[in-house]
Amino acid sequence: MVSAAPAEQTKTNAGNKEVLVSVRGLKKHFPITAGIIVQRQVGAVKAVDGVGFDIYKGETLGLVGESGCGKSTTGRTLLQLYKPTEGSVVFEGRELTTMQSEELRKMRRRMQMIFQDPFASLNPRMSVGRIVSEPLRIHKTITAKREQQEYVEHLLEKVGLNPYFVNRYPHEFSGGQRQRIGVARALALEPSFIVADEPISALDVSIQAQVVNLLEELQEELGLTYLFIAHDLSMVRHICNRVAVMYLGKIVELANSTELYENPLHPYTQALLSAVPVPDPLAEEHRQRVILTGDVPSPANPPVGCNFNTRCPVGFDLCHEDPDPELIEVSPGHWVACHRT
Repeated sequence: MVSAAPAEQTKTNAGNKEVLVSVRGLKKHFPITAGIIVQRQVGAVKAVDGVGFDIYKGETLGLVGESGCGKSTTGRTLLQLYKPTEGSVVFEGRELTTMQSEELRKMRRRMQMIFQDPFASLNPRMSVGRIVSEPLRIHKTITAKREQQEYVEHLLEKVGLNPYFVNRYPHEFSGGQRQRIGVARALALEPSFIVADEPISALDVSIQAQVVNLLEELQEELGLTYLFIAHDLSMVRHICNRVAVMYLGKIVELANSTELYENPLHPYTQALLSAVPVPDPLAEEHRQRVILTGDVPSPANPPVGCNFNTRCPVGFDLCHEDPDPELIEVSPGHWVACHRT
C-alpha cells in the first residue's frame, strides 16, 4: 500500500509553497458483479489503489503512464466526479470526500476539468454561448442575459477565439477550436484548480503546441494550478514542474521534472523515457532502449508482490514475494517505489 507520508514530506521539501490539493491514500475500486436477477459482487477493478501527493498553488503536476493505469480515474476521483472508495482529498483546506452534495456543489466553482475528447465533451445541440455560460446559470453567478453574453464573449477572446462565434455550434469548429471552447467553459467560474485530462491527445501535433501555450499563458495570467494528465512525455517535460509516474493504480515515482528526466530510478520510468524520440540521430543510435515485454496486468487481478514484477527487466525474488513496495524518498523531493532502491 502506498503511504501517505511521501506527500507530507514533499511539502517540507517545497519550503514555503502553499499546498492547494492534498491527496492521501486515495482508492477507487469499481465492483465486478455476477448474476442476472440477483447480482452479487465477485471482485473489484482496482483502478486507483492508494495514491498520495500534494499539488502546490501555481504549479503544474504531471501524471503520466500507459493507458489503463488509472490516470484519468485519479483526476475524476480527485474532483469527486467518482466517489472514492477510500482516502482523503483536501482542497483549499477542506475535506472533499465527506462533503454533502450541496456543499460540494459550491466547491466545484473552484475546481474544474478540461476533458480529453473535444468532440465528445461539448453538447452538439447547444451553441457555444450556451455551452460556456452553462456554469454561470447552474451556479447563478451571473443571472442577467446581457451580462452573461458579454462575459462569454470575453472568455472566448481570452482563449483566442472570435467573440462573435457565440451563436455557432460545435460541429462548425476544428478540434483545436473545440478544445479552446472547453478551456473557456472551465474558466467561466474563475477556478483556482483545473484537471487537464489529456487535453491535447486528440489534436493534431501542430495544434497541440497552441493549446499548451494557451494553458501556460492562462496559468501565468490567472494564477491557475493544474493536474496535467498526459501520454506525451516530451510535452509533460515542457509544461510540468513535477511529474508523477503511475502504473496499475499506484504511483511508482515522483520527482521534479528535470530530476525525473535526467535521473529516472524506477525501471518503469526508465522504459517510458527510453521510448521518447531524441532529435539527434547520433544520440538516438547509441542510447540504450528499455523494452518491456507483455501487457499491463488486469487491475481486477494484480500480480502477487510488486505490481511491475511481471514486466520488470531487473526484477528478483523479493519482487515476487514481498508486498508492493512503498514510495520512499531516495533524494530530496525524489520518491521511488522499488525494492531495488
